[in-house]
Amino acid sequence: MSPFDRLRKSEWPAIADIVDQVSTGKITAVQLVDRALKSIDENNGYRAIIAPTSNRAKQRAKEVDKQIAKGKIGRLAGVPFITKDNFLAFGADTTAASNILKGFDAPYQSTAIERLEAEGAICVAKANLDAFGHGSSTENSDFFTTLNPHDKQRVPGGSSGGPAAAVVLGMAPFALGTDTGGSNRQPASLSGCVGYKPTYGLVSRSGVVAMASSTDTIGPLASRVDDAALIIDVIAGQDKLDSTTIKTDPKGYVLDPADSRLVGRKIGLVKQFMGDGLGSDVKQVIEAAVKKFEKAGAKVEIISLPSLSLALAAYYIIVPAEISSNLSRYDGQRYGYSEVGANDLVNSYILSRSNGFNAENKRRIMIGTHVLSSGYYDAYYKQAQTVRTKIINEFKDVFKKVDVLIGPTAPTTAFKIGQNSDPLEMYLSDIMTVAASLAGIPAISIPAGTSKNLPVGLQIMAASQHDRQLLQIAKAAGEVLA
Repeated sequence: MSPFDRLRKSEWPAIADIVDQVSTGKITAVQLVDRALKSIDENNGYRAIIAPTSNRAKQRAKEVDKQIAKGKIGRLAGVPFITKDNFLAFGADTTAASNILKGFDAPYQSTAIERLEAEGAICVAKANLDAFGHGSSTENSDFFTTLNPHDKQRVPGGSSGGPAAAVVLGMAPFALGTDTGGSNRQPASLSGCVGYKPTYGLVSRSGVVAMASSTDTIGPLASRVDDAALIIDVIAGQDKLDSTTIKTDPKGYVLDPADSRLVGRKIGLVKQFMGDGLGSDVKQVIEAAVKKFEKAGAKVEIISLPSLSLALAAYYIIVPAEISSNLSRYDGQRYGYSEVGANDLVNSYILSRSNGFNAENKRRIMIGTHVLSSGYYDAYYKQAQTVRTKIINEFKDVFKKVDVLIGPTAPTTAFKIGQNSDPLEMYLSDIMTVAASLAGIPAISIPAGTSKNLPVGLQIMAASQHDRQLLQIAKAAGEVLA
């Protein structure tokens, strides 16, 4: 039995089944929370969790059970979940895994968490990440590196490495993460679960520590596409606290089994994702998946998007520019870390930011400030935005021909801790995911198979606001690959 098979057996039941058991009295919210907290404690060695929210979770579980006894049953009644520690949430500090926010007690909760709790879900812990989301392995966390559930010598991916590992290890039925350039999808691929990035604006960003405001998205990590769809159905929708939010699909996102099929679907295999830089073992798994899709009745054709070769370069100009702006608020004066030894205001700014931010945070701030500076704006930032527009238009044209696009989520399986010490090597692990983020389209990673007992993820992308169609096809694809 492979480690992948062993860990799959630790999965929770489907979320809909959990709610059914709670609503019929077969199990209580208190028992579910106890199970989650026990699993968190038993799997402590994987370092997925920054802090449990035990006291608040247990109290909320009692309240949910009281509501159920009165016949008030939410759509997620009693379901435990874990949130990435860049969501403002009660019960533990919100640090974004950065020393500069250590000890920050959130004064309010994010919209996404409020919507989950309104339906009876219970947050049991806050999970590790690369500080402020700056990374692809959780090695850039200021606290510790999360370990891959299948091999403790390897990374789980990032920046949502903690939430992904937590789901695979069975700590909770689902986790809430953020995806700016692949931060849900890439760790889902490397750890072996479902990681979903919805259309930009579908879920409110209010109450989430900002990374890059034009690509930040909120989405779930889960064991099943059905579970991810249910969570999105709960948290999606317009929010007066986030002016970028958009309307939801009138049909919602809970999937109809009758619509989840591959027969007759037009699928495009992205040519640029299957060439140089792709590991031969990953390529074999993806090609095997394509054959299974064709056998199931899908029509698969090779699709070329010429500008994808420029996506990574454009991303690492645009995103650091926005990071530079968003991180300017952490100055040691209003909240977060403040250098007590400073002798004047300017010295306080310098020392607080120098000591509070880690090397990768500083690298992105400096890159972003440089590309926005006088004399370089047109040469770098403006050109990158031009490329971004070209990528968006190429995706629009392609989705007139196919229902979805597919390819590997990451170029390799999980790499060893310390292996990608060169920042450029680390950035290359995002090469398959950043294009969808720049275009603002929905994308999902589902388990496609394994290579040497390590998971391989298949990425599926759809046109903007076609999230329901994407989830339907992803569910059908997952059933074919199972």
